[in-house]
Amino acid sequence: MTDATHPEGESLSRREMLEVTAAALAAPLVKLGPAAAPPALQAVSKFFTAPELALLDELAELIIPADAHSPGARAAGVAAYIDFRLSDSAEPEQQTKWRSGLAAVEALSKELNNGQAFLQASADQRVAVLTRMAAGEHDPKTPAEHFFQDLKGWTVRAYYTSKVGIHADQEYKGNVYQRGDYAGFDAT
Repeated sequence: MTDATHPEGESLSRREMLEVTAAALAAPLVKLGPAAAPPALQAVSKFFTAPELALLDELAELIIPADAHSPGARAAGVAAYIDFRLSDSAEPEQQTKWRSGLAAVEALSKELNNGQAFLQASADQRVAVLTRMAAGEHDPKTPAEHFFQDLKGWTVRAYYTSKVGIHADQEYKGNVYQRGDYAGFDAT
């Protein structure tokens, strides 16, 4: 077999060629450990500005946080999913609604936290802002309360349709044979 040549003019032995080929074929099969995993919010924003996307990512993580059972909204890519859906939306009023909703969150944070933006607030202050928004969920009156309904709904939908939400959180294993009696719904 003839040796391939590097761009620099060096020759590549057959052994080196096999090593490089094997490494290239095996690379997609190697799972990264938690320390080597890239941050979940590396996606390039398609609709939101970078600060808006960071704010949305933090809000979604507060709604569905990571715990001992499963990863949270950040690991599921909820903010990136919402960003993509809004970038593809044919309804400009939906896009406007989300931008003004995120602005309402910032305004509420500044009101409750002495002029401090949401992402600069402490963890307890962030939870207080979200709690205030959620308090009016069933009868929203303020822009932040109205926004919370959409934020929560879209976060839950994005999370539970993601691989993380379906497999890690819900532990869905696919269609499996059920042994024993039928355990479905009984209307009687």
